[in-house]
Amino acid sequence: MSLKNRYEFVFLFDVKDGNPNGDPDAGNLPRIDAETGMGLVTDVCLKRKVRNFVQMTQDGNDKNRIFIREKSILNSMIDESHKQEGVKDKVKGDKTEAARQWMCQHYYDVRTFGAVMSTGENAGQVRGPVQLTFSRSIDPVIASEHSITRMAVTTEKESDNQKGANRTMGRKFTIPYGLYRCHGFVSAHLSKQTGFSDDDLELFWQSLTQMLDHDRSASRGEMTARGLYIFKHNSELGNAPASVLFDHVSISKKAEGPARGFSDYAIDVDKSGIPEGVELIRRIG
Repeated sequence: MSLKNRYEFVFLFDVKDGNPNGDPDAGNLPRIDAETGMGLVTDVCLKRKVRNFVQMTQDGNDKNRIFIREKSILNSMIDESHKQEGVKDKVKGDKTEAARQWMCQHYYDVRTFGAVMSTGENAGQVRGPVQLTFSRSIDPVIASEHSITRMAVTTEKESDNQKGANRTMGRKFTIPYGLYRCHGFVSAHLSKQTGFSDDDLELFWQSLTQMLDHDRSASRGEMTARGLYIFKHNSELGNAPASVLFDHVSISKKAEGPARGFSDYAIDVDKSGIPEGVELIRRIG
């Protein structure tokens, strides 16, 4: 069944001595707002982590495949939908709609985040009920550049040029510490179009809670989920503006000077004054 409630949420995570989301157009430097110095993490980056977690935990579940995954050939998966019973015998317009529905039923990320599937055999487009903003750091971050060495070379010619040193140089970019805040939205009305269910939503909450623990790499340093505050409306349309609800979660630094850990911040969740018909659920924090 589709959702009966609208949701908004605040997701907090931090990074220590790592690069949470490098910019390939800037030499993989951490993304930073040029005017304010605040660190940025794209919505696409977090969606990738959700997809990876679902693929890892739901392997073999035919209803929770992942459409956008590493080395996947999208047109091949779209073409597959046109070969299914109940799809292949339909006329062109109906066939596209039937293929779109089949993709929603079998691919978790399609019915969650949406997808453009108008290439290949054409399975239409889907607007997903779950959407995320860019994550923004609470305070400005400074990107540090580190010289690193590799005690090996890739070719004999390179070894000759190094005169036996067998050492190549490289660069690595990190930020010492950053606490990031992301806002998210879950639409009950759009869930009807994709078949996004309460079970799908629970898997999404689980992904946000645990995905960083299964996304370790040398470049990302130490990343940890620090807060997940969910505002559940008792109706599909909702009972209050999202901006009003987000104001009930505030973050402040305990002392002046650069932050170097989560303990340097105070998280205030104001339960008083939450509009009638809205429930605050704390999954982390």
